[in-house]
Amino acid sequence: MFFAAFPLRRCKDMLVLMQLSAAMFGGLLMTRLAKQLKLPAVTAYLVMGVLLGPFCLGRLGVVFRTPEEVAGLDLISQVALGFIAFTIGNEFRLEQLKHMGRQAITVGILQAVVTTVIVDISLVALHFIFPQVISVSSAITLGAIAAATAPAATLMVVRQYKANGPMTKLLLLVVAIDDAVGLVLFAASFGVANALESGVISLTSVLVEPVLEIVLSLALGSLAGIVLHVMEKYFHSGSKRLCLSISCVLFTVGVSMAEFELGGIHIGFSLLLVCMMAGTVFCNICDFSESLMEHIDDWTAPLFVLFFVISGAELDLKILSNPLVLLIGAVYIVFRSAGKIFGAYSSCALTKCSESITKYLGITLLPQAGVSLGMALTAQQLQDGATIRSVVLFSVLVYELVGPALTKHALMAAGEIQVEGRTDARRRNKPVIPVHLGGH
Repeated sequence: MFFAAFPLRRCKDMLVLMQLSAAMFGGLLMTRLAKQLKLPAVTAYLVMGVLLGPFCLGRLGVVFRTPEEVAGLDLISQVALGFIAFTIGNEFRLEQLKHMGRQAITVGILQAVVTTVIVDISLVALHFIFPQVISVSSAITLGAIAAATAPAATLMVVRQYKANGPMTKLLLLVVAIDDAVGLVLFAASFGVANALESGVISLTSVLVEPVLEIVLSLALGSLAGIVLHVMEKYFHSGSKRLCLSISCVLFTVGVSMAEFELGGIHIGFSLLLVCMMAGTVFCNICDFSESLMEHIDDWTAPLFVLFFVISGAELDLKILSNPLVLLIGAVYIVFRSAGKIFGAYSSCALTKCSESITKYLGITLLPQAGVSLGMALTAQQLQDGATIRSVVLFSVLVYELVGPALTKHALMAAGEIQVEGRTDARRRNKPVIPVHLGGH
């Protein structure tokens, strides 16, 4: 009766605004409980998202009633990922790369490859033990998806607790590199999986398209960073420069969504790589990027709250009723975790990182979300594509709820987060003289 008094369009707009309000307010309320349990705020947002989602309170007609309503807010998630990537890109400052560049590249590549190999071996072994459970093509595809690490949860933990130190700096660099490595590994593995099922291998999809996607993404991001720097010179107030930066990131996110075919070759962009590169170029050529990034961090705080609550609402709890998915998912999670930890440990030891970094870095690389879900969506073309997507959804459910707390624990064990007391951790860990990660 209440909604009948409004035009249909107005009802929809009102519903969306009420959903966003409930999501943000609910997420903030949940952080009070999370603080008592000494859990990161990002975990509180994700849990509240699950509670407000279509598989919990949504069944009672509260907030997000259907998966389609959650999917309708995907644009907010894309924009948030763009700003997250832009922020991480600011860690790639030249002075930082001179000291940690070789270590970051080596660790970023090796831990991803080791994870893929370990998950491949474990799932292929599962195939030979139970052939009806999973195919070889699905096994190697899941192995490549396992390489991906979600930057969003990691960044939120670092920002909340003002984590600072060698491991934090290396972590942010490795997480950024991980996206590019994951794209290449997935493209190659998916091409092989397609060949196993069809008997025909396409060098275009295995080699040309992923390399082209990375190159074009880096080029587009570089152009965006240069344009932002040039335009910022025409404005002098902090508020106008902030507005210009936001508009530039929004435009970059929009362009990075473009997809088309040229000469039979599928051309697309990686949103994360584009925005990371934009942030990297901008921070290295702009002499006032540090102060500007502080303003952007403040502006994006509520956007990130919405992003994680919506991410929690997207988690599909129906998959928990499928024993097959739980079996494959359990194997996937155990061996992916082992791969990340062992891969990071061995590569850190190889590059002579400190003992604390070598011991704890792998734990911080466990979160998995957006990038892996995108890969799983592509993998649905395979015969067991639905199973792959369900397994990835299950792993995301586990990693997103547990990963942030493990990241916090690892950073505390490495001595880069102070123990929380009565004072807010965000204040206690902030130095008297501001020292920003990678200079931002």
